[in-house]
Amino acid sequence: MVLFSCRSVGLPEPKRLCAWALASSSWALSGCAVVGNVAQLDDDYYRLVRRASPDSLVAAVHAAKHFYGQQHADTLLLTPQNGPGAPVTYRYRLRPDQRVLLLRRRLDIDVFTIPFKVRPPRGGVPVQLNTNFNAAIYVGRRLDFYSLRTKRTTPFGPTPHIRATGLGYGAFVGAGSTIVNPDVTGQRATIAEYEGLVVHGGVAAIYDARAFNIGLAAGLDQLLGPDGRYWIYRRKPWFGILFGLDLN
Repeated sequence: MVLFSCRSVGLPEPKRLCAWALASSSWALSGCAVVGNVAQLDDDYYRLVRRASPDSLVAAVHAAKHFYGQQHADTLLLTPQNGPGAPVTYRYRLRPDQRVLLLRRRLDIDVFTIPFKVRPPRGGVPVQLNTNFNAAIYVGRRLDFYSLRTKRTTPFGPTPHIRATGLGYGAFVGAGSTIVNPDVTGQRATIAEYEGLVVHGGVAAIYDARAFNIGLAAGLDQLLGPDGRYWIYRRKPWFGILFGLDLN
């Protein structure tokens, strides 16, 4: 599964590349439906996403913001956080015709690889697609949405059905490599061509497919070594993707 981000620069090659990437992304996301299902809701604090509905759960908890949620088979137990007096737990039985949407927020720490970077044209060099090794540590805010209802999947009656979607945003830092030659150093490269070490940082938005994470990234690079001051991409923006595993 691949997501891609690039910027049109008025050249036919980038336009074709963007169109191909967007089509691939649409196909990839459509294939994640099964991956987003979970068997059991974790015991944790959640927020009920309110909607205009006559549902009894919405009416009962309209004044509370956060709940400690537990799932017992097809029944939710929701206890308001810091409620006045003794804790009151609301019992809500899931129904096939009414979805319950819960939100959980948390800190997210990931290790990502960056399969490729797209560098806009600069210094007479056309748009570049770099596929050198790159890695990063990402820290950000994670938003997990859980859509719960019952669904008839067996001949014995309806069973709980939970669809999970994870989204996040944050910053990353890391290191990687890039090809250095006279074309990208204004003809001032110390060696005809070599693979240089870069450090990078930036911001990213991620999508959690449960088995792995993917995301769109934008960042800046700094080439280390004597050619760093001549490098035409020094601290210039690039765009690409992140792919990795959730550490927490």
